[in-house]
Amino acid sequence: MIQIGNTLVSDELLSEAFVCDLNACKGACCVEGEFGAPLEQTEADELALLQEQISPYLSDKGREAIKEQNAWIKGEDGELETPLMPSGHCAYVLEDADKKLKCGLEAVHKEGILSFKKPMSCHLYPVRVQKYTSFEAVNYHRWNICGAACALGSSLKVKVYVFVKEALVRKFGKEWYDTLEKAAAELGKKNKLFKEFF
Repeated sequence: MIQIGNTLVSDELLSEAFVCDLNACKGACCVEGEFGAPLEQTEADELALLQEQISPYLSDKGREAIKEQNAWIKGEDGELETPLMPSGHCAYVLEDADKKLKCGLEAVHKEGILSFKKPMSCHLYPVRVQKYTSFEAVNYHRWNICGAACALGSSLKVKVYVFVKEALVRKFGKEWYDTLEKAAAELGKKNKLFKEFF
């Protein structure tokens, strides 16, 4: 583990490879699982406040799900999350001509309507952040639907922390990320020396 401020970061962010491969998974993370995407309070508030402006960018089924449930819901654990369509798809997801699922909120963000690109939990994936009393744990999450992403990341030699740089900077700030980069460089040097020695 690497400590940066009040965060504890798993070494796997520096050692594991990952690059989303939409051609292979078709955006399965937008539909797999039993619950919606976790939302931060500020995200939920903004989705509710701007729902009238967001609505035209969504699918008919997405709009219907939001009309019936709300712009956000409270999950079984009391946490805020996106509502789901009856199919299990996130209400904010869109499907393109190639059957790939994409976040409809990205289009809203590009138009300057929404301040965030997508929910932080989605933007960070495959990184998950767990809050504790005195620190936050920053971990790499493994999901069987992301096998192609692991393979693509390995072939391109892109580590998890590099793939999610934009999201990590959004979550923790540039100074925090710069510190993580330095830790990655140090780890790389140690691994290289270890291989040379043996």
